[in-house]
Amino acid sequence: MAKGEGAESGSAAGLLPTGILQAGERPAQVKKEPKKKQQLSICNKLCYAVGGAPYQVTGCALGFFLQIYLLDVAQQDEGVVFCLFSFQVDPFPASIILFVGRAWDAFTDPLVGFCISKSSWTRLGRLMPWIIFSTPLAIIAYFLIWFVPDFPEVQPLWYLLFYCLFETLVTCFHVPYSALTMFISTEQSERDSATAYRMTVEVLGTVLGTAIQGQIVGQADTPCLQDTNGSAVASESANRTHSTTSLKDTQNAYLLAAGVIASIYVICAVILTLGVREQREPYETQQAEPMSFFRGLRLVMSHGPYIKLIAGFLFTSLAFMLVEGNFALFCTYTLGFRNEFQNLLLAIMLSATFTIPIWQWFLTRFGKKTAVYIGISSAVPFLILVALMESNLIITYVVAVAAGISVAAAFLLPWSMLPDVIDDFHLKQPHSHGTEPIFFSFYVFFTKFASGVSLGISTLSLDFAGYQTRGCSQPARVRFTLKMLVTMAPIVLILLGLLLFKLYPIDEEKRRQNKKALQALRDEASSSGCSDTDSTELASIL
Repeated sequence: MAKGEGAESGSAAGLLPTGILQAGERPAQVKKEPKKKQQLSICNKLCYAVGGAPYQVTGCALGFFLQIYLLDVAQQDEGVVFCLFSFQVDPFPASIILFVGRAWDAFTDPLVGFCISKSSWTRLGRLMPWIIFSTPLAIIAYFLIWFVPDFPEVQPLWYLLFYCLFETLVTCFHVPYSALTMFISTEQSERDSATAYRMTVEVLGTVLGTAIQGQIVGQADTPCLQDTNGSAVASESANRTHSTTSLKDTQNAYLLAAGVIASIYVICAVILTLGVREQREPYETQQAEPMSFFRGLRLVMSHGPYIKLIAGFLFTSLAFMLVEGNFALFCTYTLGFRNEFQNLLLAIMLSATFTIPIWQWFLTRFGKKTAVYIGISSAVPFLILVALMESNLIITYVVAVAAGISVAAAFLLPWSMLPDVIDDFHLKQPHSHGTEPIFFSFYVFFTKFASGVSLGISTLSLDFAGYQTRGCSQPARVRFTLKMLVTMAPIVLILLGLLLFKLYPIDEEKRRQNKKALQALRDEASSSGCSDTDSTELASIL
C-alpha cells in the first residue's frame, strides 16, 4: 500500500466542500458503521494468480521458440522445407505466419471483449464460463502448432490456421481472466496485492515455459548445414541420414514440450475455476440495462489516463517483445552460444521471478510512476553493454540476471496500474458498468498488434540481411542485424515510452483520492436510502 493510503473514509464527507454539505438540498448523511474490508485470503490470491500462468507459459514458448522453429525445424524429413509456395525454408514466409498470427491475435482481443461485455451473469459469473469452455480447445490447438504434417503443401496453412486458432482461444481465456482483477475485491490494496501474486506466478510461468521448452528442445541435436568453408550449403549425401534423424528427434522434442505445457495449462485453469469467485460492484447492480459496447468503447477511448497509459507502455512493451522474439537467434548466431540460449533465458526469468516482490514493495513505498521510471530504464545500460561487448559467456550470464530485474518491472507495472485507470473511469462514469473487458482487451490489442508488426519487420530484416536457413553460422550482416534488433532498437523504444509516460496523470495522491471517493460511492449504493441520482451527483462533485 502506498504511503498515506491506509486511512480510509467510509463516506465522501471529507472530500466535499463544506458549503455543499450545508446547502440543505440533500439530507444529512447518516453516520454509518465502517465497513469491514474485503480481505482476500492467501489461498484466494494464489488460486487467482495461478490463472495467469497458462497465458505466460504458452506465450513464452511461442515468443522465444516459434520463429526459430519455423525457420529451422518445421520441414519434412526428406529435406522438403517450409515455404508458402515452394519447399524451402525462408524468413519471408515465416514472417507472414508470425505477423498474421500476431495481427489476428490482436484483433480477437476487442472482439472477445465485445462478446464478454454482452454476456449475462450466470451462476459461475460472467467471466468464468469463457475460461472454462475455451481451455480444452486451446490445448488441442497449441499442441498442433508444434506438429509437422506429412503433407508439405499444406504446412503453411497448417501453421497459420492453428496459430490463429490458438491465439483466439487463449484470448477467450486471458481477456476475462485479466478483467477478473476488478471482480475479486473492491479494495484497491487487495487488488494490488493479488496483482503482485499474479505477476509473480506469471513470471514463474515464463520460467516454466522457458525451462520446459528450452531444456527439452535443447537436449535434441538440431542439425545445421555446413561445408568445409563453414558456410551454410546443402549437406553431403553421406551426412543426410544423420541430419534427417536429428531433425526428427528435434521435432519430437518440440511435441513433448508442447504436451507438458498443455498439461500445465489445464491444471492451472482447474485451480482458477475452483478457487476464485466473481463479485459484483454494489453500484453496478442498480443499473437496469448494461451499456452498449460501442458507447462504452467511445467512453473508454476518450478517457485521457487510459490513452496515456497505453501510449507509454506500448513502446516499452515493444522493446521487450523485440528482445523476446529474436533472443534465441541472437544467442545462437551473434554471440555463438548455440547450446546455451535456453539457459540464458532461464537465468533471465528466474531473476525476474525473485525480483517481483521487491518491485511490489517499491511501488507501494515510492509510487507506481517512480517504479516505472526506475524499473524500465534499468534495462538500458545492460542492453548497451550487450551491444558493445565481445562474446563472453560469463558476462552474458551476469547481464541476463541483471536484465531480469527490468523484465520483472515490465511484467508487474502495466497490470498494476490498469485497475487505477478503471477506478478513475468509474468515478467519472459511475453507471458505465461492464466496461472492464474493454479496458483490458484494447490494452492487449494495441500491444499485440504493434508487436506483430515489429516481429514481422524484424524477420523480414533478417531476410534482407541474407539469413541462411539451418546454417551453423550466419553472414556478418545477419549477426549485426540481430544485434540491432536485440539492443539498439529496444533502447530507443524504451526511451520513447518513458517520455510519453510523463503525461500519465494518476500519481499516488490521485490514487488515494480516487480510493476514498469510490468507497463513498459503494457506501451510498449499499445504503437503502441512496438513489442512482445521488451517486451520480456525488461522483460529479468529486
